[in-house]
Amino acid sequence: MKKFFRITTAILILALAAFIYFRFYFVFGEGVKSGSLNYVVYKGVIFKTYEGKLIQTGIRSKSAGSISSYEFEFSVKDENLAKKLMMESGKNMELHYKEYFGALPWRGYTKFIVDDIVSISDVSDINGEVEAALGAITKE
Repeated sequence: MKKFFRITTAILILALAAFIYFRFYFVFGEGVKSGSLNYVVYKGVIFKTYEGKLIQTGIRSKSAGSISSYEFEFSVKDENLAKKLMMESGKNMELHYKEYFGALPWRGYTKFIVDDIVSISDVSDINGEVEAALGAITKE
């Protein structure tokens, strides 16, 4: 009987460990999001984490009868990366992120973790490119 309980306990511990790994540490997906960096803040009660929001171009409706912009909310684990993002607020950028199935309180409030900056450009540069493209279209 003792052998049965030991084997059952070992199987339960392994199953729990596998569940925790896949839920919180397995990278479900990764990609790049681009848009205007709205903010990056350092906040938290027990676990202080860096949280940010990227406003993407375009609009969509979250519920019937309302219009809102695409918002990408993310967390940042690396303090140096978070401070660099804080200094670049308001600029258009592309951010590389990893997506997990669940969030951990010491990793951040979201399941999206930004781990790199792909590119940064000033919003006025993009406005100039759009105006030049529109000018070329109207001349044709």
